[in-house]
Amino acid sequence: MSAKHSKNFILLFITAIIWGVAFVAQSAGMDYVGPYTFNAVRCLLGGIVLIPCVIFLNCSGKKNVEKSGGTEEKKVLDRPGDLLIGGLLCGFMMFVSTTLQQVGIAYTTVAKAGFITALYIIIVPILGIFLKRKAGMKIWISVAIALIGLYLLCMKGSFSLSKGDFLILTCSICFAIHIMVVDHFTEKVSGTKLSCIQFLFAGVLSSVLMFAFEEPHWADIFAAWLPICYAGILSCGVAYTFQIIGQRGTDPTIASLILSLESVVSVLAGWIILGQTLTGREILGCVLMFGAIILAQINPKKKSQ
Repeated sequence: MSAKHSKNFILLFITAIIWGVAFVAQSAGMDYVGPYTFNAVRCLLGGIVLIPCVIFLNCSGKKNVEKSGGTEEKKVLDRPGDLLIGGLLCGFMMFVSTTLQQVGIAYTTVAKAGFITALYIIIVPILGIFLKRKAGMKIWISVAIALIGLYLLCMKGSFSLSKGDFLILTCSICFAIHIMVVDHFTEKVSGTKLSCIQFLFAGVLSSVLMFAFEEPHWADIFAAWLPICYAGILSCGVAYTFQIIGQRGTDPTIASLILSLESVVSVLAGWIILGQTLTGREILGCVLMFGAIILAQINPKKKSQ
């Protein structure tokens, strides 16, 4: 694995860890506020905390461009049209996927929601076929192993598609599209700026639903300050930014495999933080998931030029 692939793997792996632990914060936050309020506040918070980072990186980026004569940095920083379009598209897809997930969880079990959401690991390579970005046999084998691991990890009892399951499945499709959109724009714009715009736009859209269908109160929001801060600052501000940066130069299918480890981390977080036990079946699912990621990372196929 090259140094670049190692860096991207670490960033995406950290993203999966943060997202996995965020399940605990999200569950706790729902005790105080509704899903639209939670999404609106955490997205706006995620965008706001990135504004100082954008200002700092913009100033330092200009200095680097001046020193280097305007080469590599300029390719990434000087695309305002791509930045705006990419930010709005990513923000819209994130808004749709997170909204569907929040509403869908109310009508299905957490185990089913975790499994169905992570189906984006199979949806991403399927979308890649239509975009003429076919995955190799090794990647498909990794996807199959990961799906088996996810099933063992998350599913309990019989599988049937309910209203909530359908909403979560739609969420998974939207998140797969989000990954593909990020893959398209990540080589053209600054990851931090793209992340900031997507959060602010998703936050504005969520705020519309918040005021339309809920009655937000500052007292309730302040009561949920800890889970909201974790979901806003870490899960949104840090993790989604790491996702965008980590996807730069990474095959989207491999990226989706690494990000799907959030399901494993959520189970481990429930075990460590909430005292929930792990069965032998769930442990086997974790092992298969990790094995699939390792297999996908061995001599990863380079993007076609």
